[in-house]
Amino acid sequence: MEPNWLKWAKELQAIAQAGLTYSKDKYDLERFEEIRKISIEMLAERTTLDKEIIRNLFANETGYATPKVDIRAVVFHNRRLLMVKENTDNKWALPGGWADIGLSPSEVAIKEVKEESGYDVRAVKMLGVLDKKCHPHPPSAYHVYKIFIQCEIIGGHPKIGLETSQIGFFSEEDIPELSEARNTSTQIKMLFNFLRWPNKEVFFD
Repeated sequence: MEPNWLKWAKELQAIAQAGLTYSKDKYDLERFEEIRKISIEMLAERTTLDKEIIRNLFANETGYATPKVDIRAVVFHNRRLLMVKENTDNKWALPGGWADIGLSPSEVAIKEVKEESGYDVRAVKMLGVLDKKCHPHPPSAYHVYKIFIQCEIIGGHPKIGLETSQIGFFSEEDIPELSEARNTSTQIKMLFNFLRWPNKEVFFD
């Protein structure tokens, strides 16, 4: 679903990053730096981001380019879905965020729910592994895999976190305005389908 220009820009960035990491010849390094510059120009042309911001976004990545991993916790209570309101855009999302070095996907889900909502949960099942580019998210400079992990509440109490301003449980009919960079309406529908049919196979791609 992502536009070709974004796909090409990210592919050029990945080629440049690998080349800058593994090449030794100074002329090759110059060529790969030029490729990175082209990818930055492409992104700057089609977005509102400043070129220096895009360059810094890419410059902090080294080594072979791989997808980033976004973990989202799926918590149902009385057949309603736990969501938090994000401070960055004042829209709603499943608790979650980037995977942390040293933590398993389940541990990340548990940590994010606690930090963003105040609830203690345990992870019980993986529901899906999605490639963000295959779904109607806004364009992203990163190639992202999204992992959805079902959790159940075992304790705690509602408490907003540093990145959230509200906490709520929502039925499928009253889902609030979504932070679409984090989750889409089709993904929310998929999750309620798992609530209806718990034996559904894990969704992927």
